[in-house]
Amino acid sequence: MVYWSLRKTEEAKAHGEKEKIQPGNGDPGIIALVLALAAAVLTVVCLPYFSEDPATIAADPAEPPPTRLPPEPEPTLPPPDPNPYGSLDFQYDENNYLKLIDGDSVTGIDVSSYQGKIDFEAVKASGVDFVIIRLAYRGYETGRIVFDKMAFDNLEGAAAAGLDIGVYFFSQAITPEEAEEEAYFVLEAIKDYDLVMPIVYDWESVSDPDARTADMDRETLTKCCKAFLETVHGAGYRAMLYFNRRQAQYHMDISFLKDYEFWLAAYTDRMEFPYKINMWQYTNTGRVPGIEGDVDINVYFPISPDK
Repeated sequence: MVYWSLRKTEEAKAHGEKEKIQPGNGDPGIIALVLALAAAVLTVVCLPYFSEDPATIAADPAEPPPTRLPPEPEPTLPPPDPNPYGSLDFQYDENNYLKLIDGDSVTGIDVSSYQGKIDFEAVKASGVDFVIIRLAYRGYETGRIVFDKMAFDNLEGAAAAGLDIGVYFFSQAITPEEAEEEAYFVLEAIKDYDLVMPIVYDWESVSDPDARTADMDRETLTKCCKAFLETVHGAGYRAMLYFNRRQAQYHMDISFLKDYEFWLAAYTDRMEFPYKINMWQYTNTGRVPGIEGDVDINVYFPISPDK
């Protein structure tokens, strides 16, 4: 180590010059004092960083320590039961209707005023077993509940032809209270009819950005579905929920609705939905004797195989 000491030279004295700092061997006492002071300063500066106690290290003022733990995540229900059927479990029968290969299944259609006047005798003769009839709908602008103009003609005609009957309500409810109102409306309207098939809740998004349902969120829609289905079930009827795959994935939480029957809309002849369903609308461009134009065709399989 090189240290410095003050040396007064004779030359400086002789010429009246100021004292200069020169390298050399200084007084040991002064050196020791300087070293001691340096060690003290170093200890004061570095002590917090060598401490074993984290509490003695000051926190970064930009990142204060947390004062409470983050909230626990909300519990979630397990998903519905897995689908026991796969892509190879269905084939077309002699009437060109999709059926289960191994297991009981029946063919049905769902209709509304869009199908016009229907010859239900011809429908029955073609191999169709049941019909789901649109009873009414709620307007997506006004919110008013309106009967389908062919609802009662279709109910009477299907019953006379010996078809099993169910009904569906096209909903644009934005609160559970409105969904419950829709359920009571249906129950009052069908009280004089013998329904073998379920009462179905059909809530669908519409493309109009000004629709009253444009800002519907997943939680509220799930509550609406539950309110309708619970009301129908509580009145002693079978309750069913209609949805497509996107709705099931993004728009409603079917884990909270799995106590009711599911009706899937998926336009293909290969079953690919992962969860158990009871009815499958596999085409919306079907052709059935007795109906002019396209019609939805469904396969219903109420009993799952032991798989």
